[in-house]
Amino acid sequence: MILSILDTDLYKFSTSNAYFHLYPLAEGTFKFNDRAAEVYDSAFLSALKEELKNLERLRLTDQEFSYVTSKIRYINHNYWEWLRGFNFEADKIEASLDSEGHLQIEVTDFLYKVTLYEVPILAIVAELRNRVRGVQVDTAKALSLLDAKLEIANENKLLFSEFGTRRRFSSVLHDAIVRELKEKCPKYCAGTSNVYFAMKYGMTPIGTFPHEWVMFHSGVFGYKRANYLSLEDWIKVYDGALGTALIDTFTTGSFLRTLTMKQAKLLDGFRQDSGDEKEVGDAIIARLKEFGIDPASKVIVFSNALNFPKYKEVADYFKGKVKVSAGIGTNITCDPGIEGYKAANIVMKLSRCRMSSKDPWEKVIKISDDLGKHMGDNREFEIASYELHLQ
Repeated sequence: MILSILDTDLYKFSTSNAYFHLYPLAEGTFKFNDRAAEVYDSAFLSALKEELKNLERLRLTDQEFSYVTSKIRYINHNYWEWLRGFNFEADKIEASLDSEGHLQIEVTDFLYKVTLYEVPILAIVAELRNRVRGVQVDTAKALSLLDAKLEIANENKLLFSEFGTRRRFSSVLHDAIVRELKEKCPKYCAGTSNVYFAMKYGMTPIGTFPHEWVMFHSGVFGYKRANYLSLEDWIKVYDGALGTALIDTFTTGSFLRTLTMKQAKLLDGFRQDSGDEKEVGDAIIARLKEFGIDPASKVIVFSNALNFPKYKEVADYFKGKVKVSAGIGTNITCDPGIEGYKAANIVMKLSRCRMSSKDPWEKVIKISDDLGKHMGDNREFEIASYELHLQ
């Protein structure tokens, strides 16, 4: 189900590299969460463990090493050298079912390693879920549905990237979809977050940093300056490259309060992943104007469960105010056109971290602009809400 060690999102490697260079002793635990609370059986669990074991066979090949060192040069060469020797360890993945049949998965390791487990595990669960339920896709029908979406993008000049690895229907359909994007929408599909398919189809690998990067900083440095310090560290590693900031780890309002003029000027743009697109975009524009920065010089990347009609509405609203783009995931890679079918609603987030094995574990949370995307310990929510003036 996982085709290559590069069959994952670019930001997994960029974040792993940042840990590798700034916090090599830091440790973390990633925890799986099924927002739909679906029920599975022992046969599913057995098949899952077999697929997770298959991850151990993946290695960075010579061809892949040549690609990443030549095309993704903002990630340090010595990181890619390390990745050549990396392999997944299935024994580190604790997978089980609770008494009600809900899937439980946790992985703990050094953060520069454990961050790499997230996307492959999610993609395996999503695809295996379809297989065991006997859901079969008509590829031609799925691609015809995609073509209708691409018509909207082409006709309205909607710039977007494909972000759908983690909840894709299957690796086979994902491959066909990225090929279709390359052929049918070369002007407005800016690229794919999946590094393997970017390499295979000569597309641009697209990525920023994930919620976990800010969550880690909150765990080891505290909530009040987590947004600020995580941005400073990102700038330290990438020196202006990968300059799109994810803004909703502790609500957009909290992020914008601690954003500095220096950071705002260095950033290329902002990624909105929860909340109302128009409200969040207006708040970003207002903050940029406070700094005397022309909002039209920046881009807002919208990625909150978007489809193309909704994206068109958002793009029309911001026309002439700010540049817009979109990261569209599940709506592209998991829309088989089957009546009544619902894609998996699964995530895997950092749940705890520590600076080194000598330090105590610290719980970490995410406070989204959408209530349904909150994740973590209730006591930590109280602490963070107080410290960030969210109450």
